[in-house]
Amino acid sequence: MTDLHGPGPDLVIHADRVLTADGDVPAQVVITNGKISAIRPPDAAHAGGAVVRLARDEVLLPGLVDTHVHVNEPGRTEWEGFATATAAAAAGGITTIVDMPLNSVPPTTDGAALELKRAAARGRCHVDVGFWAGAVPGNEPARRALHEAGAFGFKCFTVDSGVPEFPPLDAAGLERAARQLTGFGGLLLVHAEDPACIAAAGGRDYDAFLRSRPDEAEERAVARAVGIARRTGVRLHVLHVSSAAVLPLLGAARADGVRVTAETCPHYLALAAQDVPPGATQFKCCPPIRDRANRELLWDGLRAGMLDCVVSDHSPCPPALKRLDDGDFGAAWGGIASVQLALPVVWTAARERGCTLADVARWMSAAPAAIAGLPGKGAVEAGRDADLVAFAPDATFTVEPGMLAHRHKLTPYAGRQLTGAVRRTWLRGRPAYPRTEPAGLLLTRQGSADDS
Repeated sequence: MTDLHGPGPDLVIHADRVLTADGDVPAQVVITNGKISAIRPPDAAHAGGAVVRLARDEVLLPGLVDTHVHVNEPGRTEWEGFATATAAAAAGGITTIVDMPLNSVPPTTDGAALELKRAAARGRCHVDVGFWAGAVPGNEPARRALHEAGAFGFKCFTVDSGVPEFPPLDAAGLERAARQLTGFGGLLLVHAEDPACIAAAGGRDYDAFLRSRPDEAEERAVARAVGIARRTGVRLHVLHVSSAAVLPLLGAARADGVRVTAETCPHYLALAAQDVPPGATQFKCCPPIRDRANRELLWDGLRAGMLDCVVSDHSPCPPALKRLDDGDFGAAWGGIASVQLALPVVWTAARERGCTLADVARWMSAAPAAIAGLPGKGAVEAGRDADLVAFAPDATFTVEPGMLAHRHKLTPYAGRQLTGAVRRTWLRGRPAYPRTEPAGLLLTRQGSADDS
């Protein structure tokens, strides 16, 4: 148990189970000025402050960190927005998100666009929010300034992004970006698919869509990105791994000292191609959901540490863009809105495979916080932000779209029974769910924050 001495606490949370560095233990978590000031034995004398006692079936978890969220504001606020996306995050036990540089208009590819993002977010956020920047052809002069302004890293595509204002980098452009970012310590995030392997596919047949974006597309693009990281020394993060074919590439690169991390997403761990009905475009994402055998290999890679973290890739759109009327997988927008459901989706699948809550917290809190560079997040530990979740791991519920706080309620999880319910969420010791007034901060890479 740990203690940081200081002024009297604001809040003390008592729980029979607290997920700490010492394990899953009974404890009192003492919160002072938004920080965890002490973790004390369950029978310690009252330290002052308000007291919250968790129910017997609840576990106190660290707030989750979701480093892959498309908020889309400004410019496409009708798709999503900071108010709705962060309310959904808080309801899902996520206390920090990092927003992707697209599909907002303008994309976050220069300093002015970053300031527009911050202005759009200020005063609307129910959780803390940081921002990725973009690496696109022609924005080389803006990248260092974005880094210095506090962007957490730079996302690029090796394939069409789906929006014309965020074009991909070719192989030469990717290598130039890697060399430039190495010069100032930037992190390079890559949506890795090889356009030469991708074919057009339309119609209602999911198998045809899946064949149009084969494993080879990811394998070749990841191999190219890893080779560039090997030559340049850039810190590389591979986004939304859907194909287990890339796992040996990641493992070999790490064995050689290449600085590479990788993520996967709830939909790749919980869904399978065999379960996608014809025309069910709510399941469309890029790269695609693959078959059951591949899904189990992703779980193997996650348990073995070849995949570092699980993040949502929350990528919503208005329902009309999903083309449910004709079920055309080729024409439908590719993206799954899941930020509110990420934790129960992953926990439901994880416990079926013998994984623990500690595993899930590592994949969904500690690891993404470390990758993004958020030292105050990711653990129930003295000195960290008091971002906490009361989670009932044995509770079950059926997903009803109306329960979702996302702007649009379309989800491939509708009607599914999930295990694990978020009961309450605290952001720096203040209630964030059930929903309250926005109190999230705008985070920068330097660790400072703007009041929002």
